[in-house]
Order: sequence, then C-alpha cells, then structure tokens
Amino acid sequence: MTDDFELQAPPLVFPGQAGPESAYRVAHDLLERRAAREALDVVEPALEQDPTSYGLRSLRAWAFLIRVQLQKAEAELTELVAENPADVWVRHALGRALERQSRLREALPHLRLAAAMSGDPEHEVAVLRVERRLAETGETSYDDLV
Repeated sequence: MTDDFELQAPPLVFPGQAGPESAYRVAHDLLERRAAREALDVVEPALEQDPTSYGLRSLRAWAFLIRVQLQKAEAELTELVAENPADVWVRHALGRALERQSRLREALPHLRLAAAMSGDPEHEVAVLRVERRLAETGETSYDDLV
C-alpha cells in the first residue's frame, strides 16, 4: 500500500506581517527547511512590491538552486554579482550553479574568488573539486591550475 503524501510546511505569517521585510524572514525559514516551492510562494508577491530587493532576490536564487532550476538561478545570481561583487554567498552560489551545469571553466573563477574572500573550507573544497574535474576530463592539466 503506497500513499502519495506530500509534506507541507505550515505558514509562518502572523497578523500584521504582510510586507517584504516579513516575507524575507518567512522565506528564509522555509528555505532552511528545504521548502523551496513554499518560499517562492512567499518571495514572488513580495518582489512585486519591491522588485529591487537584493535580499529577496538572493532568497529567490537560493530557492531556484534547491529546486534545481539552474538557469533561473544563474540568471538571478549573475545580476546579483554584477550589483554587489563582494557578496561571498552570491559569488559562491553562482559558481555552484555553473558547476552543476557542467560549466566548470566558467564556475572556477567565481568559486576561487569566493574561497579567497571567505577562507571557508567548504569554498576551498569546491575549488579543488572543480579543478580536479577539469584535470580529469583533460580540459586542463594539474600544472595549469596553479
């Protein structure tokens, strides 16, 4: 016996919290629980009210990454990187979106910059992973990666 059961996150909107600022909190909480569709349901109306919100657009990109809508994520993240090149999370996320599309050469500069800016070991591992894959596929040699 198999039942199709879909887990749905409960709404977290309280009375008086209908603006873009509360949408950010709600969507962030939903994304932490990997509820990307529900987060997009919160973010999209808020972006209609405030289409230039950097934070809401970052959350939308995160939701696209979770849903593996990589081209949408890439488009959003490319705009965000152009707007704020010093945002480590956005830079790393763009590199990951490109990597997941097997566009390793394009991903590597973003991943390297994020790793250099943050010093985060996970970012450094991402650089090493992409460098290794480039070398293994013959697109470059290990000597050229230095």
